[in-house]
Amino acid sequence: MAWRFDNPLYSLSTDDQNRDAIKTWEGESLGGITENNNRLPPPVVGLLILTIITAFLITAPLWGQRPTAAIYEEYVKLMDTPEVQAIADDKAKMEYIVNKVRTEGSKWTALQERHPLEMDDLRMIKAQIIELQRKGARMEEYTVVGNKLVLANFEGAKREDGSTIRSQPWWDKGYAIDIFFIVVFCVSVIIAVKRLPNYSYVPDHSKHH
Repeated sequence: MAWRFDNPLYSLSTDDQNRDAIKTWEGESLGGITENNNRLPPPVVGLLILTIITAFLITAPLWGQRPTAAIYEEYVKLMDTPEVQAIADDKAKMEYIVNKVRTEGSKWTALQERHPLEMDDLRMIKAQIIELQRKGARMEEYTVVGNKLVLANFEGAKREDGSTIRSQPWWDKGYAIDIFFIVVFCVSVIIAVKRLPNYSYVPDHSKHH
């Protein structure tokens, strides 16, 4: 199964492989199904490229960023204050808490905006956040999954005490794995297409009629 790399955008197969493919293409009925060998329309390629670029631009810069317990600590701290308890409506309570935290200035503002939650959601994780605080846990290492706080599954570097850093690395915002899959997908499609006869070849299906 030889490969040819002298003109990869024309064909990755040798001439004899292409001749065999053409012979099979025209010589077998393939169950009565015939396939042409048309070039992939350039607008389709352009649409794929536009889709990829648009996806990155819309979600930049935090593609794949996960909410952690740390970003909701300030919310939980305000839940039982007299000002919040005096508000009857849950939606109004949440708006007050969010605005209060934002006004006072929080280093988690960007993540809080990207991962909003309702008062009922906050009630479900409140006790778990308080328990982690009591234990002195590193809150940024606990991910919010539904109504649970779970230790993040990141396997980062080691601290001096030998413990593993579980917080999401600054360089890993989901781009690394996404770019990997996009590259693999595009390269795989190109290889699959270029292992077939070039689109300049037009199959003759007349013998199957």
